[in-house]
Amino acid sequence: MIVNVLRFSFRNDVTEDEKAEVLATMRRTASTGSVAFAAVGQDLGDPAEGFTHAYLAAIPDLDALEQYMHDPVHVKGDDVILGRLARLSAVRLSDDLDPGLHQAIFAMHARKAAMYPDWGREVEALLTA
Repeated sequence: MIVNVLRFSFRNDVTEDEKAEVLATMRRTASTGSVAFAAVGQDLGDPAEGFTHAYLAAIPDLDALEQYMHDPVHVKGDDVILGRLARLSAVRLSDDLDPGLHQAIFAMHARKAAMYPDWGREVEALLTA
């Protein structure tokens, strides 16, 4: 199982309706066929870290991860989500002990960033904010 945990906060100018739209969009993405289980909601970490919400998606394996990353629901959803976030933190973990797993996931991300360069720049900017 590959688990992706995103902690994030919204930009100050994002309305409550827009926040609700982002969370609903994330829930749609998390309900695609490649996802084994998911959670979208409040971040329960230290408020001083500046994160207010979290997204978790558990994906069974690399083939499912590839499908998830390129699922039209996911790709379209990022257009709604990314521009409304102020910052983002990503943590990935797995029960698969394959030492090459990290490299394989990084390569998938790099391929997607090459396919969608604007997406890649937006994600990188949020991760370094």
